[in-house]
Parts: sequence; structure tokens; C-alpha cells
Amino acid sequence: MPYKCKLKVILADKDIRHGEFADKVGIDKSTFSSIVNNKSLPKFETLYEIVEELRRIDPNLRLGDIWVKED
Repeated sequence: MPYKCKLKVILADKDIRHGEFADKVGIDKSTFSSIVNNKSLPKFETLYEIVEELRRIDPNLRLGDIWVKED
């Protein structure tokens, strides 16, 4: 995977449960689990919803804080 997902760390720091967050962004919990565990990248629409929801919680978060490009 060319990008490493930091959602697990971000959600843990903010005491947000994965299932609760998946519901908020409107995706299946198993799909969200695959994204969080770096098994898949989200579709653009899902990516957008994830970033928007996280920015409601922390307006300073950016896409580059959530997915980091690996060398």
C-alpha cells in the first residue's frame, strides 16, 4: 500500500470507537476496518466523508495527517 492510514491512532487519541465513526460517515464497519488496518484505500466519496467528519472534531486535521505517503 503506498499510503499508511493513521485513523487508528487519530480515533484512539480522540476516544472515538471505530464502529461509531463508520456509522457517522455512512460506511459498513467491515469496510472501515479494512481502511483502518491498511488493507484497502477508500473510494473518493468515502475519503471525503472521513476527512469532513474528522475536521468537525478537529478543524486542524488535514488529509496528509490521516494518510501518509510511504517511501
